[in-house]
Amino acid sequence: MAVSDHPDSTATVTWAPEACRLPTAERPLRVEEFGALFADALRRVDRETDTRLRLTLRRRPGTTGRVEDLVSRETECCSFFEFRVRSLEDAIVLDVAVPRGQVEVLDGLERQARATMHAR
Repeated sequence: MAVSDHPDSTATVTWAPEACRLPTAERPLRVEEFGALFADALRRVDRETDTRLRLTLRRRPGTTGRVEDLVSRETECCSFFEFRVRSLEDAIVLDVAVPRGQVEVLDGLERQARATMHAR
């Protein structure tokens, strides 16, 4: 799937690759889950390299479990993702890495995160 041409619209952002094993009908729901997480907790977005993205989230009760559950399910359908979740004293850091062939997917995730931050 491609990212929406409208950068400010979080509702139409999709970034799942065609090779994703998640049923097509469920893909928008997964994107919405990421969007809800970003809306609730995202503090910062940093593009470390072409293949690495760092998302810093507010530390709130239940957020770590929510992040771990979401990235676990995402890894099941898109095994190329590498997620690392770290809990800090005041934040949760989610590092996301992809192989070079999946940079467009990471670009889409980054666009969704940034659009969500700007929509607040």
